[in-house]
This record gives sequence, C-alpha cells and structure tokens, in this order.
Amino acid sequence: MRGYKKAFRRAFPYTIPVLTGYLFIGIAFGVMYAEKGYSALWAVLMSVMVYAGSGQYLAVNFFVPGVSFLHVAFMTLMVNIRHVFYGISLLDKFHRMGKKRWYMIFSLTDETYSLLCTVKIPKDVEEEKFLFAIALLDQCYWIIGSAIGGILKNVLPFNAEGIEFAMTALFVVIFIEQWLEKKNRIPAAIGVGAAFLCLQIFGSANFVFPTMILCVLVLFASRKRISEEVDICR
Repeated sequence: MRGYKKAFRRAFPYTIPVLTGYLFIGIAFGVMYAEKGYSALWAVLMSVMVYAGSGQYLAVNFFVPGVSFLHVAFMTLMVNIRHVFYGISLLDKFHRMGKKRWYMIFSLTDETYSLLCTVKIPKDVEEEKFLFAIALLDQCYWIIGSAIGGILKNVLPFNAEGIEFAMTALFVVIFIEQWLEKKNRIPAAIGVGAAFLCLQIFGSANFVFPTMILCVLVLFASRKRISEEVDICR
C-alpha cells in the first residue's frame, strides 16, 4: 500500500466533477432499481460487479419476463461498444500497470476515460498508482450514489417518474461540452447524422439498433480521415 495514500489524496481533486455527477445519476439508478422491487443491496452489488453506467440504466428494463439473454447481451454490447475504442487508445498505459490493468479495463467509463487522457500526473506520485486511484474513486462515487438511491426509495417512497432521464441529460451535457471544446467534430456529426437518418427510416421505437450499427460502420470506414483531423488539431 506504499504510495497509494498520497496517490488517492492527489487524485481526489481531479475527480470532484465526476463525484458530483456520479452521485446524482447513481442515486437515480438506485431509485429505478428499487422501483423494480429490489433492495439497495442489489443496486450496490450491480454497481460493484457490472459498473456500466448507461448499461445499468438499460439493464433495469431487462428485469421483465420475455427478454432473451441474446437481446440483453446485444443491447449491452451496442450501448457500450464505444469502450472498445477507449481501451485501444490506452493499451500502452494499461500494459505497464501489471495486474491492475484488469481492473482499469473493467472500470473504464466515459468520465474516467476523459480524466485518464487529460490529467497531468503529479511528479511526486507514481503514474500507475495515480491512474488507479482515479478509476477506483470514480467507481466508489457511483456505488455510493446507487446505495443512497436504493435506500431513499425504500425508506421514503415517492413518485420517481422521469428520473431515468438523468443519464440522458448527462450524455447531452457531455456531448455539448465536447462539441464546444473539440476541433475535430466528425465523430459527433456522424452520431447525430446516423441517429436522424435511422429515426426517419425505422421510427422512434426501432431506430436505436440501426443507429448504433451505422455509427460503428461509418466510424470504421472513416477512421483514417478522423485520425488525420486529430493530427491537424494537435
């Protein structure tokens, strides 16, 4: 444990924005989970073992009869397929982290990825310990939020209609921030264009699958152009 105390202390200030976000959307997840009749303990367990953000929100709707395992697996894969691209860009960093790389792969979320790519490692802290501290702190925030939400819903019953929009709102904010800050907006434009096209063709009830598939295909096809744009922006 040598050096980890300092790593967590130095990493905490960088994770405060994630703390404020994850607490609230974690609470929303806990409330949604409790509405299905599950205790706060199950919400916490899912956040510990699954920890998939939007995938967990989606999974709440799978706890009903008639939903096949293949449908669950495919939807989860498509919702979180962006993590494949995240992981590829961090292979070198994770490879140097030994056994901790398995947890780093597991704990890679949108917000954690953003921090891992942008924070400057303090000179008095080992890189692998600092990055590990960021990832673990972020997951702890999500777990705490899930526990609070599950407990609140069971102790203080209230109408939680519309609370599932918390995750959608978070992604909207992330999208707007990236659009304003990034010079290379091709991936964002592809996502918006694909969603609009599939919405017109397949309708609001069936456009999610085709949109995700189209996004992946177009991103793969245009990856060379996107890479060139990134180099130019740098």
